[in-house]
Amino acid sequence: MTAFPITRAASLKAPPPDSSLKFGTVFTDHMFMMTYESGRGWFDPRIEPYHPLSLDPATCVLHYAQAVFDGLKAFRGADGVIRIFRPDRHARRLNHSCERLCIPALDAALVEQSFHALVGLERRWVPKLPGTALYIRPTVIATEPFLGVRPAESYLYYVILSPVGAYYPEGMNPVKILASERHVRALPGGLGAAKTAANYAASLYPAEEAHHLGFTQVLYLDGAEHRFLEEVGTMNIMMKIDGVVVTPPLAGSILAGVTRDSVLTLLKDWGIKVEERPITIDEVVAAIAAGRLEEMWGTGTAAVISPVGELGYKGARHVIQGGGIGALTERLYDAIIGIQYGTGPDPHGWARPVAAPVTEPA
Repeated sequence: MTAFPITRAASLKAPPPDSSLKFGTVFTDHMFMMTYESGRGWFDPRIEPYHPLSLDPATCVLHYAQAVFDGLKAFRGADGVIRIFRPDRHARRLNHSCERLCIPALDAALVEQSFHALVGLERRWVPKLPGTALYIRPTVIATEPFLGVRPAESYLYYVILSPVGAYYPEGMNPVKILASERHVRALPGGLGAAKTAANYAASLYPAEEAHHLGFTQVLYLDGAEHRFLEEVGTMNIMMKIDGVVVTPPLAGSILAGVTRDSVLTLLKDWGIKVEERPITIDEVVAAIAAGRLEEMWGTGTAAVISPVGELGYKGARHVIQGGGIGALTERLYDAIIGIQYGTGPDPHGWARPVAAPVTEPA
C-alpha cells in the first residue's frame, strides 16, 4: 500500500459517546487530500488536519456544481477488527460519476488506499456500539476560479470521516414513502446514474413536502410518463411479489447502488428469483390490494436495508403487510450486517480489513 505523507493535528478531539451519534454531524481530526491541475494530472496525495477549504468566490463548483461524491462505511467488529464494506466498488463508482461530469479520472486503487490510510489513522473514531459505523465521504470538486460553462482545469479530491448512528430516526423500523406524481429525480441521459451534488439539491424540495405529510422519503417515478418506479430519495427500491423479488432496472436514470448490488448477489446465492424490470406504480398498488406484495424495502449505504411499511400515492395510504418487517427483509439485513461487522460469512470478500496506518510524517 502507498505510504502517504501525513501532517498530524496539533490537538485531538474526544470522540462522542457511541449512544449519542446521529448521522453526519461530527467529523474526525484528519482528512485526505489530493490535487489536480491540467497538464500535470493528479498529484500530492496527503493527509492533513481537518480544516475549512479556502475557495475563490468565482470557483467553478460554486456556480456550475461540478462536484461528485460517494459514501461508504467502516465497521468495528466484536473481534476488534475494522472492516470497510466494498471500498473497491465505491472507488469505481466515484470514477463513473467523475466521467459524467467531465472530471479527470482518479486511480481507483489509490482512492481505495486513501480510504484505508485515513481510517487506519483515525481508527479510534470507529464506534463500537452495534448499528454504528464510521462514514467515509470521498468528494471531488472543481476548484478553478472562472465564470463560463466548461469543465474546470483544476480539482480537489478529499475524504472526510464521520462517526454515525442510524440514518433514519426509525432505525430498522418500517419507513413511510410517498410516490410523487409531480416531482422528477432524473431522466435518461441526465445525471441520475451519477452521484452528483446536483441530484441531491433537486431532491430537497420534494423531500420536504413528503416530510410535511408524514412520510420519510419520496419514491420517484419516471420523468416521461410518471408511471414507472425509479428510486427513493436516498435508496434503491425492491419488493417481493408472489415470491419473486422485483426491482427497477439500471437504465441510465437510477444510481447503481452498492448495497443494491450486494442484495441482488445474495438473493441469487440463496436461489431466490429476481427480476430487474420496469414496474409501474399501479402494479404495485394492485399487488398491495390483492395481498400479493409480500414485502418492500429500500437499499443504501446509509441505512443498509430499510423496510417500507406504508406507501402513499394519489392521496391514499397503502399499508404493506400490516406495516411490519418481512422475513426476507430481515434476512438480508442480518446477512449484510453480519458481513460488515465480521459476525457472519463473507463469501465474496466484501469486507476489507483495515491494517495499521501506512503513513510517513511530513
